Amino acid sequence: MTSRLLRQIPKTDNILSRPAIKAAQDHYPYAFVKATVQACLDDLREKALHDRIDTIPPMEAIEDTILSWLQAGHLNHLKRVINATGVVLHTNLGRAPLGEAAAAHLAELAKGYCNLEYDLENGKRGSRYAHVEKLLCELTGAEAAMVVNNNAGAVFLMLNTLAKGKKVAVSRGELVEIGGSFRIPEIMYESGAEMVEIGCTNKTHPRDYERAMDELGAEHIFKAYTSNFVINGFTESVSVAEMAKMAHERGGLVLFDQGSGFLFPPEAMGMHVGNLACAGLKDGADVVCFSGDKLLGSAQCGILLGKKEYIERIKKNQLTRMLRIDKLSLAVLEICLQFCRDPKLAQEKIPALRMLSMTEQECRFNAEQLCGMIREAIPTCDAKVISVKDEAGGGSMAGVLLDGAAVAMSFPSVTAERAETLLHLRELPVVARVSRDCLLLSVRTLFEEDLPEVVEAVRELYALPMGRER
Repeated sequence: MTSRLLRQIPKTDNILSRPAIKAAQDHYPYAFVKATVQACLDDLREKALHDRIDTIPPMEAIEDTILSWLQAGHLNHLKRVINATGVVLHTNLGRAPLGEAAAAHLAELAKGYCNLEYDLENGKRGSRYAHVEKLLCELTGAEAAMVVNNNAGAVFLMLNTLAKGKKVAVSRGELVEIGGSFRIPEIMYESGAEMVEIGCTNKTHPRDYERAMDELGAEHIFKAYTSNFVINGFTESVSVAEMAKMAHERGGLVLFDQGSGFLFPPEAMGMHVGNLACAGLKDGADVVCFSGDKLLGSAQCGILLGKKEYIERIKKNQLTRMLRIDKLSLAVLEICLQFCRDPKLAQEKIPALRMLSMTEQECRFNAEQLCGMIREAIPTCDAKVISVKDEAGGGSMAGVLLDGAAVAMSFPSVTAERAETLLHLRELPVVARVSRDCLLLSVRTLFEEDLPEVVEAVRELYALPMGRER
């Protein structure tokens, strides 16, 4: 039986000579078409060998499969997805969405040339930092500022420029690991700074820093904000203001990885949690850095703020060129900074800020709207609105839960877990979450234009034949 099926599988050359497949070569590279044909035939061979098929499909069916594989395989791998998780700054989904205004500005710059490093007034070479430095200083009160490609790069440059070959005191409670297993101790080591661990995981006292500088040879103090975890209970830490007093009395610096921060008080958006990006500077830190794609709601970048003499030294570091921000991220950052001059405008134009500040009542209203649309499209569904706890995400506000609402549902033909997987496989994927055997569609992270597509995705799940997917 198996050998008979294997003999019936057509040869690659025969498939490639078929009119439909030859026509496909006008649209796709020949090597890609050939590889897709071979993959399809290998799939048939694998199924025959493991008794998963008892007949070889007709040539027309094989052609159709190949053509569908070509279409799917030729699509961009990086694609838009709908975020129905309720996690606003979802690292795996690209963190902060940019919004229409930033996207339009980005498209305008991307399709042609721009004055990235050209001084239009003087007709000479300029600096890419000039586009945002004044804005950052205006919004934070910093003497000087610069941006690099991400915050890990900012931390590295800060340490490599100002602490290379020097001992730096850091609390054991701040030796954080961020996503992808990147760790503060390793970044410090690669920067050339020598780490002096002080204190304990849960408690670090002022005397620990004093001993590090007076007895263990530490010249500077490094602080990392624990943005992706919370230690509760029997704890104690030292404020930036206390660190600055101790370090400056001894001729040292305080270098602060702040992780994330708002550019204006969160109370202006009706929120009562979240750090200010300028807080570390006001407390006496010499240089601080934080991410642009977290609570700022902008593109991926690392922002460095501090005293002019130290920022200028960082700009001249030869490694800066390796970590410099690109023109597209810089364009998005500039327009977001312009919006942040007015908190109300920022909340309106920057999607992440709008999502973070949504009240439970607003979320419930939107969830009722989505639930109504689903019930209208699928009268037999059991969709209902429930209260949920959303998150800021992205290691921006650890331990803070946002009161929100979601549409919860189950399906006649598939489990909630299988439904979640099937949503990922759509041409426009929907990423949701599962809780207590229900699929949850959190509305906090949905755009209005997402709603019809979400309804269609749910309709597709309800249309699955009974017993097929379970």
